[in-house]
Amino acid sequence: MPAEQIAADLGALLLRGNRAHLYDRLTEGVVGVDSTTYPVLSGLARAGPATASRLADLIGLDRTVATRYATRLEQAGLVTRAADADDARATRLSLTPEGRQAVQTMRTALESILAEALSTSEPEEIETFARVLQRLLDALVPAPPGAPLRR
Repeated sequence: MPAEQIAADLGALLLRGNRAHLYDRLTEGVVGVDSTTYPVLSGLARAGPATASRLADLIGLDRTVATRYATRLEQAGLVTRAADADDARATRLSLTPEGRQAVQTMRTALESILAEALSTSEPEEIETFARVLQRLLDALVPAPPGAPLRR
């Protein structure tokens, strides 16, 4: 049954070890980013400036872990902190220009990895896969208000 196969494949893709392997490939040669800090950097790129608490919720990490990884990214010059205008007790994390460049480098790497993985497929198959994947994402993960994490 196709739905069963898709469920199994998505489950395998989402396994922590498989994600870490992919993150290792994406971050290769990107100074200051590794498989553990990648979700924080990528999450900020998708969500925009956010507090550590909000970012942690969006990317599925504990707030203290997200804060620790953000500190590492800040030390690498990829993330900056500023007072949160909405909450004087919080700080807002943002990407620096170097952080945006790192994200762009990793997105380009992901596109190359996907192009290589799909290189034996026909262009029509790839276009159909992209459309179906988008519909699946729309059906399974409706975008929450104020959280443009899709792109």
